[in-house]
Parts: sequence; C-alpha cells; structure tokens
Amino acid sequence: MPASEIQEKVRALMPGVIANLEELIAIPSVAFPGYPEEPMHRMAERTLELFREAGFADAHLAEVPHGYPPIYAELPGPEGSPVVVLYAHYDVQPAPESQGWSTDPWTPTRKEDGRVYGRGAADDKSGLATHLGMMRAFDGKPPVTIRLILEGMEETESNLEEFVEAHPDLFQCDLFVVCDMGNLVAGEPVLTTALRGDVSCTVTVRTLDHPLHSGVFGGAAPDAMMALARLLSTLVDDAGDVAVAGVTTGTWEGAEQSEESFLEGVPLLDGVSLIGTGTVSDRLWAKPSINAIGIDTTSIAGSSNVILPQASAKISMRIVPGTDPEAELDALVAHLESHAPWGAQVEVKRVKAAPAFLVPSGGAGVSAAREAMSEAFGSEASEVGSGGSIPLLQTLHEACPAAEFVLWGPEDMDKARIHASDESVDPAEIERMIVAQALLLEKLASR
Repeated sequence: MPASEIQEKVRALMPGVIANLEELIAIPSVAFPGYPEEPMHRMAERTLELFREAGFADAHLAEVPHGYPPIYAELPGPEGSPVVVLYAHYDVQPAPESQGWSTDPWTPTRKEDGRVYGRGAADDKSGLATHLGMMRAFDGKPPVTIRLILEGMEETESNLEEFVEAHPDLFQCDLFVVCDMGNLVAGEPVLTTALRGDVSCTVTVRTLDHPLHSGVFGGAAPDAMMALARLLSTLVDDAGDVAVAGVTTGTWEGAEQSEESFLEGVPLLDGVSLIGTGTVSDRLWAKPSINAIGIDTTSIAGSSNVILPQASAKISMRIVPGTDPEAELDALVAHLESHAPWGAQVEVKRVKAAPAFLVPSGGAGVSAAREAMSEAFGSEASEVGSGGSIPLLQTLHEACPAAEFVLWGPEDMDKARIHASDESVDPAEIERMIVAQALLLEKLASR
C-alpha cells in the first residue's frame, strides 16, 4: 500500500484502537509481588484475544518456570520475506495514591489536551495499541513474516530473558521492533540508538549492637542513620555528578535535547536547580547517574529518642553504553565499602547488573525505519539516547547477533510521565506510530 492509503486506513481504524487501549488501561495489570494476580491473568487473556482477532491465530501464553507468561505468536508472510519480531509488554507500574494522581489511574480519562490518562496509557499499553493498529491496517496479513512477543513482567523481575535463552530459535529474525520508547516531543520523530544500563545494590550501615538513649549517649555514640547519610552523600560531588572512582563517563554525539524541552517533564520546585554538568543529553544518555531509591530505617511515626544501630539503603546507578556492568558495580561496591565514616561497619549486597545497549548501525532495517518515520511524521527523524534500561535487548542480540534493532514508540518524553502520576499518551502519536510501523514493513518487503 502507498503511504497515503496506509494513513487513510489507519485514521479510520483509530476509534477502535483507542477503545481497545482504554479497555486495557482499566485492567490494573501490576506484576509486582504482593499485588492481586487476577488482573494480570485477565490482562493476559484479553490481550491474547485481541491479537488473535488481529490475525495471530496461533497466539498463546508461553510456558515459563515462574511469573506471568509472555504472549508468543508467529504469522508467516510471503515466501522469502524478511522476519520481524515485534515486542511490547502488558504489565504496568503500580499507581499508589501517594503519587498524587488527579484522576483514578485505572479509569482511562480524556482531558482537554486530547490525551488519554491512566496507568499504562503510555508505558506500554500504547505499544500494544500500536501493534494492533498496524496489524489491522494490513487486515491481519502483513507483507513480512512476524513473530510477536508481549512480555508480562517487564516492570519487575523479568522472566523473558530466561525464556529467550531457553528458546533462541523463536527469536531468529532480520529485525527486532521494540515499541516501548517514544519521541522527546510528540510529533517530532526520533530513533533511540543508545540506552544506559542499570546496576544496583543494597548497603547496610551498622554502628551499635543495640539502640541507645539519644540524650544520654548522643554526641559520642555514632548514629547509623547519620553514618548512612554521610556515606550516601559521597556518591556525588557538589554539582551532582557521580563521584565514584572507576565508573565510566562520556559525552553524547547525536541529536541534542534542549533544557527547555527536558524541563517540560520535570516538575522542579521553586528554587531547585537541575544537577550535573555537561549538556542535558550528556547527563541523560552518556554519563552515569546514581540515586538512593529506598531507605529502611525507623519511620517518623514509630520513632523515639534513640540512636539507631542500623540503617539500609538501596542504590541504583545507571551506566553508560559500552561498559561492563559487573565492573561498574564493582566500582560502586568498592566505594561504599571504603567511604563509611567513624569506622562504621558496611555490608553491601549486589542486586542487579544489567547491561547498557548500543543499537547496531548502518543496516537496511534501521535505514527503512528512519525513512518510514520521516514519511509518517512529515519531518526527518533524528537519533537520540535513552536514560532508561532494557536488559532484554542484549539477550536478544546474543540470541540473534545478525539482527537489527528499531527502538521507538508513542511515549513522548516531555508529557507522558511514565512511572509517575497522571501518565498519559497522545492518540495522534499512536496514529503516527502505527503508520510508521506499517510503512516500515512495506519498505522491508520491497527490498
């Protein structure tokens, strides 16, 4: 189909696509431990049903040794046609009231700006909607062979990497299309070509055998919480850059994200400044970052006048593309073990060492994707990085080293607010991405 016909057909399909998206948003498919299992099973079954109706007759819940199952399907195209693997995920982040939602996260809501609000509206039920819309644009008969993988545990402890390693034959292809990303600004096309990795650990600081009266012993006996605070403060310098010896840093050479567009999605309080040095693109895509993402200590409500003997924190550090995650984690552990004040005892437990990823360049698939995006959006597509991490990509690359990767999606970075309150997606962005994916398959089939 020519581009104009694809655009016209997709436009006619959009009411149904958005209706399906809103139906899926209403299912609280949180795969985290401790959350109800029934919504996850309901989400898997409904997603499976929708993709079967879209043309994947053999779509099924794959068997996995633990956790919620991925959905897998294969749809043969014309003989000799390229093989494309489509990826998205059907689980979402939790949406606690403490995040400050202005509407119910499980009730899809249209606001005056035209966006659809709700948990998972962007990340990544918009990816599911994009794949569904593309399949419907071809009436369930795309011009290439398609393998579909929809993950059920992307937001928590993924089981998909194990599944890929156990069944590498299912993932042999010419191109992986990962629809779990987005443009920096809706309507301005980009391809994501680099993602940071993620290493994490927990650190426990101990100073005493048991709690002590803060008045009788305070000023001489060391407080574990204060020791932990001082230890955490050594992880960054005064500017906010990572100050851990041996951790790799770099600069970004591709398209730049302006500070103005970045601030659109960062609700800084009055008087608070951004941290780090270099361009915003350097700080997000080519330099490491470090955060204490959890603290275990006595709550304010449960506190009393005692000096705490022990305190713990979970630390996450994003690492730059091209680095060895184990070596970067080694540097972080070594820093924590050697910088505690007052001789405090430090115990560090490694949690994760997920690699960064660089998209292989120069292939026909990526070139076709850039052309498809430019046609769908009406302007030339540029290349950007992502501060987020998708460890699965390295696993897929190892399973099929010759395959190319296209990383894109409708999750615009300035307004989507993924993982946060009032997550949303622009329906027009989904429409453009459906057109782009359909054009990509057409271009692959004709080469």
